[in-house]
Amino acid sequence: MIFRRRRRPAPLSCQELVELVTDYLEGALDEQTRARFEAHLADCDGCSEYIEQMRETIRLVGRLGKGDLPPQARAKFMTAFEDWKTEQG
Repeated sequence: MIFRRRRRPAPLSCQELVELVTDYLEGALDEQTRARFEAHLADCDGCSEYIEQMRETIRLVGRLGKGDLPPQARAKFMTAFEDWKTEQG
């Protein structure tokens, strides 16, 4: 009988984690992706802190829907996010 090793999925990068954070916090990740996400958190203090900041923000602010932000505020937010994303490389 031949035994094959299961390949471990590649670890998530910090950028991938940031892109998945909403799905993670909403419980929308599949089991394998959630496991990779949590493995990254276990080894990355910066991302662990980021997740805690996101949880605290949600706790303090609550949930916003697409229509809850005035168009001007949404545009400012999106510009700030795109600038941050560009800086992250």
